[in-house]
Amino acid sequence: MFETQVDATYAWVGLALVSVVAVGVVAALPTAPPPDADGVAHTVDSVADGEYVATAEHGLAAERIRLTPRTIELAGDGGTARATFRAGPITPVATDRSDPRLRRVLSGVPPQAVFDDPDAFAATAERARTSEHGWRSAPERLTVRQVRYGGHRVTLVG
Repeated sequence: MFETQVDATYAWVGLALVSVVAVGVVAALPTAPPPDADGVAHTVDSVADGEYVATAEHGLAAERIRLTPRTIELAGDGGTARATFRAGPITPVATDRSDPRLRRVLSGVPPQAVFDDPDAFAATAERARTSEHGWRSAPERLTVRQVRYGGHRVTLVG
């Protein structure tokens, strides 16, 4: 009557192992959704594809950002999200690495007030597109501005 059933012991050990595995899986799940890279890409594309010069802002809920001429990657507590721009290559304007003249144009100063001629503006934008695009701290909001100067059309994002 007081004998231990061998099958019951194995069942209890198996149940304990399954419980530990289930707790481990639940603990490994992210506590927040991944950042919305697709929403940011949509905002950038809507400005870049626009027929007219425009400016837009998009709030970010991410800790880090990596912006390249063709993609955006956002990383946060919920993981990493990546989206590709449909529009042509954009010009990333990092606050700490870019030419300060591009930052001024992104903030609203007309390009003709900052650059000597349209070709200097286009060359500076090309250098920004081909420079290193590493991860950096994400700002609270991303600004997108389409600029035309001479025959050059550039979409600045920063």
